[in-house]
Amino acid sequence: MPLHRLNSLTVGVPNVAQTRSYYDDFGLTRGAEGWFHTRDGGAQLKIVEAPTRRLLELSIGVDDHDDLDRIARGVERLGIAVLRGESSVTAREPVAGFEITARIAARLAQDELPPTPYNGPGRIERSGRAPGVLREGGVAPRKLGHVVVGTTDHEATMRLFVEGLGFKVSDYIKDHGAFLRCSTDHHNVLVMAAPVNFLHHTSWQVDDVDEVGRGAQAMLEDDPDRHVWGLGRHHAGSNFFWYLKDPAGNFSEYYSDMDCIVDDQLWTPETLEGARGLFNWGPPPPPSFLHPEDLAALMTGAHQAG
Repeated sequence: MPLHRLNSLTVGVPNVAQTRSYYDDFGLTRGAEGWFHTRDGGAQLKIVEAPTRRLLELSIGVDDHDDLDRIARGVERLGIAVLRGESSVTAREPVAGFEITARIAARLAQDELPPTPYNGPGRIERSGRAPGVLREGGVAPRKLGHVVVGTTDHEATMRLFVEGLGFKVSDYIKDHGAFLRCSTDHHNVLVMAAPVNFLHHTSWQVDDVDEVGRGAQAMLEDDPDRHVWGLGRHHAGSNFFWYLKDPAGNFSEYYSDMDCIVDDQLWTPETLEGARGLFNWGPPPPPSFLHPEDLAALMTGAHQAG
């Protein structure tokens, strides 16, 4: 597909210093001009001042100007204006109001890691202690994997992503949204129905399930109230997960082992219902994950970060 990655996102919060400190602890690295970097994806997160927490801009990667032309035509067919730059096309999402920028960018190259050796019944792949329990040092996310947005008109938001930008549908959540991809990852954006437009969570790839657990444990040692939900494994995408909460109220996820869709003909989207739309195993999601505690305040514009 001409789309090939999530480049970056910009998030507005009312408590910039506290939120930036959280993502330091999360394992992202501060770079120039206020950007946080991942190990493989480069500059992928910017935290800026805003009266309430919100997604301000999402950037996706394309190969060339022909891709930009196709995107511009697709977006304009939906009646949405586009702003052309030298190497980008920008449109404003019509419901939640965040900007989406398609930008010419190099394809993401990640070094192929050797498989983590696991012993199983009748199968010995390693001797001695498991590598996961011997690791030291902090966990550093490899890349921004996906973003989840709540929207008061999920069908309109999905039209922009699918018909305008060229995202593909991986799975549906019945009557509530869809998992969309702009790369070989199962999903890069989840659009879900919500009573207010808001950013639900961002998700960051780590090497394996041990890094999911190690990263979450380190975050919770400093502040147990950061815990939201985990450890578990999703059905949609199949990834291991652990969710935490930043000081502005946004959730952030460590994940590993995401499904990859390298041939569209070999993948059939499912329509998921009930728990299957949320997780395959693990503790049940807390009510605050499904309905974040500040949604009512966001609806009235009265949100104040904790």
